Amino acid sequence: MPGPSTIAFDADDTLWHNERFFRLTQDRFAALLADHAGRDHLAERLLAAERRNLGRYGFGVKGFVLSMIETAIEVSEDRVPARVIRELIEAGHDMLSHPVELLPHARETVAALAGSHRLVLITKGDLLDQERKLAQSGLGDYFDAVEIVSDKTPAVYRSIFARHPGGAGAAAMVGNSLKSDVIPAIAAGAWGIFVPHGLTWAIEHESPPLDEPRFREIADLSGLGPLLDEIAGREHPSCG
Repeated sequence: MPGPSTIAFDADDTLWHNERFFRLTQDRFAALLADHAGRDHLAERLLAAERRNLGRYGFGVKGFVLSMIETAIEVSEDRVPARVIRELIEAGHDMLSHPVELLPHARETVAALAGSHRLVLITKGDLLDQERKLAQSGLGDYFDAVEIVSDKTPAVYRSIFARHPGGAGAAAMVGNSLKSDVIPAIAAGAWGIFVPHGLTWAIEHESPPLDEPRFREIADLSGLGPLLDEIAGREHPSCG
């Protein structure tokens, strides 16, 4: 079976750290609202706000900040001080300016594959923030295409992969989210390669599709090259 010729990567928490900054901001949020609600209750209310606001604000920092503000108003019964709202906005500003820190093996893996495959970055979130992070990552020149989308669905993946030789059948999507990166890519006809990350947003949790023949899992990005060679039926040089 020939291996995929197009390799698509998720960005946040696949190539560089992201969720850790959301967790740190959520800790700051809990401290600011400690007089109004306990940490666990705040986390539940915030997650509920994020779920119902996805259709309004989409994914990313801006929607997260608006959901924090909404939750603060709700749990305080409209009595949250303006100072707290200001600090939540400042926390969002901090998130939108944090330095990009690549995950282990990201640079060398992307660089190695760029010579033999078409590389596509497929990410969702705030347009300006994702563009900023890609520019600061130093990985931008390796990609043949960059797609910043509002959501990741089978239809979105089919549309993107149709613009590359072989379509979805000749593509693989690599990412840390089973729900967004792996399962819909497989449904579109591509390979779905799961790279677990220690921190995953609750909304992105899903069970692995173990019965899908095009599902694979690797411990980290160092295993991607050998896996692609295995899929293509070739022996990896390190095993020769």
